[in-house]
Amino acid sequence: MPPRHPTDVIIAPPEDVVVSTKRVACDGGGGALGHPLVYMDMGEDDFVECGYCDRRFVLSAHSHPENEYLSPAARPPEAH
Repeated sequence: MPPRHPTDVIIAPPEDVVVSTKRVACDGGGGALGHPLVYMDMGEDDFVECGYCDRRFVLSAHSHPENEYLSPAARPPEAH
């Protein structure tokens, strides 16, 4: 009988999103597969992780002022 949980199944690591401010918002990607919109602040750290989807927001080396509005939707790496 084969094992119930194969050991060769690899789960992809959570997504890293590079952002330009310490305040971020996450909705899990939006749509039916998303989660409630949450706002997070990095505080003294240079990253924060979403408690719903484990998406990790990492502060860019070229950060912007905190009063800039940015869409919470993830952008492709070439847009950074």
